[in-house]
Amino acid sequence: MRPNDPSKLALSPLSNEVNQMLSNSQGNQAPRNTEDGNEKLNKQRSFEVVRESMHSAISMNKTEVLDAVLNDFSEGYFSLSFENRRKLLLTLAKEYDLNRTQVRELIKQYLGLQLPGGNEAQSGGVEDEGFLSTFYRIERNLRHSLKPVYEVLFERLNTHPGGLKVLTILRADILSILAAENISSLRALDSYLKEKLSTWLSPAALELHQITWDDPASLLEKIVAYEAVHPISNLIDLKRRLGVGRRCFGYFHSAIPGEPLIFIEVALLKAVAQTIQEVLWDHPPILESEATCALFYSISSTQPGLAGINLGKFLIKRVITLVRRDMPHISVFATLSPIPGFMQWLLSKLASQSKLAEAEDISCSSADRSGLTFYENVLEPEEERRLIESSGDFAAGKNGMEIMLNLLTPTSHDWTNSSKLLSALKPALMRLCARYLLQEKKRGKALDSVANFHLQNGAMVQRINWMADRSEKGLRQSAGIMVNYVYRPETIEEYAHSYFSLGHIHSSSDVRRYVQPLTENESSTN
Repeated sequence: MRPNDPSKLALSPLSNEVNQMLSNSQGNQAPRNTEDGNEKLNKQRSFEVVRESMHSAISMNKTEVLDAVLNDFSEGYFSLSFENRRKLLLTLAKEYDLNRTQVRELIKQYLGLQLPGGNEAQSGGVEDEGFLSTFYRIERNLRHSLKPVYEVLFERLNTHPGGLKVLTILRADILSILAAENISSLRALDSYLKEKLSTWLSPAALELHQITWDDPASLLEKIVAYEAVHPISNLIDLKRRLGVGRRCFGYFHSAIPGEPLIFIEVALLKAVAQTIQEVLWDHPPILESEATCALFYSISSTQPGLAGINLGKFLIKRVITLVRRDMPHISVFATLSPIPGFMQWLLSKLASQSKLAEAEDISCSSADRSGLTFYENVLEPEEERRLIESSGDFAAGKNGMEIMLNLLTPTSHDWTNSSKLLSALKPALMRLCARYLLQEKKRGKALDSVANFHLQNGAMVQRINWMADRSEKGLRQSAGIMVNYVYRPETIEEYAHSYFSLGHIHSSSDVRRYVQPLTENESSTN
């Protein structure tokens, strides 16, 4: 049986044979100054062995030995250094791409055909069927030629035991490379593999499982290791999250047994929580029969290679359906979510505007700056006045934005220890956070990654919460602010469609008031 940890897989038998030959040829008393050269040669030969096994996995038609070849490729790939994995993936992307010469020739043939004119094209007679058969043949050949050769490797690995896990690791490596280098051939490879994985990991292929304290220790260890939002501190914390008043659900695939692809943690509450402390701390849980709200407070993906494949959308919908069936007294489905990009956006905004103000040598009133095309004072006059009056010895600056920048930049977060500063900062930060969530966009969608995730799944922005997460991570990411998204089963599809097609963000009147006054005739979701 193959080890569970791919990084600890042994070299393939063929690789071992090559290494043994190298060892014998070097002898026991190899000179010190030749060791580096021999190691380099060994790595190169190992790479060549894996590349050959990859070629065999793609080109071989003997099904009786294909499993052994795929095993050999998988184990050999895991034995490679990251540098050689990169080299192999580039080889796969470039040398096993589609045949563009063939594609061009087929397109040329297709464009050279003439359709029957007028009503003849619709007659459907025997002669027309014969004439159109040429179209059908070229179209079939064109579809086939537009499939890259590396599709064979993906298809074969998908049906091979353990192969789906290999594919997720391959894609994780591809994404790591693309994060540092924009290589068009590798990006095309990633796009194709992502499309395949999205198909193979459809909801019909996934199993929803409620994770409990009675599950195997190996599974519980993975929950602790993969929890990405609110780290699990110890076994008591884990037991609490799986105990009374709490639920944990995961999506599993039969090809990756004992390991969830994604899991979600749920708290059963009387009302929508405003702080993460209410959920994670030692408050005794309420009776489940008294709960009216299912709060999703953490959702974690376990496979980096599945990034961009929205399994969370299906998981949330399945969990809502399950909870409504088993606990009909629960009518509210909400989240308590982080806002991971808020402080990065705000500090960048403050820094750029402060530099612009300095370049223009303006430390005068907001009214005097209004003529500058690119200058924007993100603070309202009253917010700026209160901040200047309250900053005292905590931070200095020529204007309110510079003071805010100097207050929020230090990682010590000293501003949280002053009730006067907290009171002065709250109106500005809450308003700017609402602006960030509702108005700051990229390609027509919410700039914040978590907001985009929930909005594309059909949620609405219900409430933003002051000092909801006082952890170092919470203060660093969003000045401690968290947001409640609400999923209304009857509007999920409508909201998801309007967000996808128009970029429209549904929100409550309380949230929208931060960024614009509501008129009597203005529509806003309550």
